[in-house]
Amino acid sequence: MDQIKIGKFIASCRKDQDMTQAVLAEKLGISDRAVSKWETGRSLPDSGIMLELCELLNINVNELLSGERIMTDTYDRKAEENLLAMRREVEKKNRQLLNLEIIIGAPAILAGLVIFGVAAYVEMPDRLRMGLIVFAVVMNVIVAFIAVGIEQKAGYYECQKCHDRHIPTYWQTNLAPHIGRTRYMKCPACGKWSYQKKVLTKEVSDYDNTDK
Repeated sequence: MDQIKIGKFIASCRKDQDMTQAVLAEKLGISDRAVSKWETGRSLPDSGIMLELCELLNINVNELLSGERIMTDTYDRKAEENLLAMRREVEKKNRQLLNLEIIIGAPAILAGLVIFGVAAYVEMPDRLRMGLIVFAVVMNVIVAFIAVGIEQKAGYYECQKCHDRHIPTYWQTNLAPHIGRTRYMKCPACGKWSYQKKVLTKEVSDYDNTDK
């Protein structure tokens, strides 16, 4: 998606509705700085407010993501292109989150192993030895909780029985037996238990709400 083009289109539509950046921001419950970032192409509107934004600008989501008014004869083609682009953006963000999980988790595990090694093989007072062990355990537990939170928010888990893709709660994710990022959980759609795989997006068809 062309963020510069989309930003200019948002600015044009806003002006067509006789709204300042401040007025549009107030109606959306955000800062006018956020609107400014959209219009200069530095960021895109969050998906959670896209529909409301489109309603205020008198456009649809397909036109917003295209950065232009769309004629009827090209509407379906543009809609498909935008859906695929949205999916790629979601995949990219979720992949970045999962990479962040590794960036946070791997050093913590390595540091914990080093601390345990020092505590086990280096001569020191027992009180210091115990303190190092407790510190390593607490550090790894805290990092593990943070890592699970990142994993839970990045993408979906796919039921191996009915193939429904959903986001479980933090504690459902945290307490589920797992092998890597595959977790044994109950599917909210079919009610069956299975080892559910982590996937980055829902199917393209799940992004089909592109009208106002």
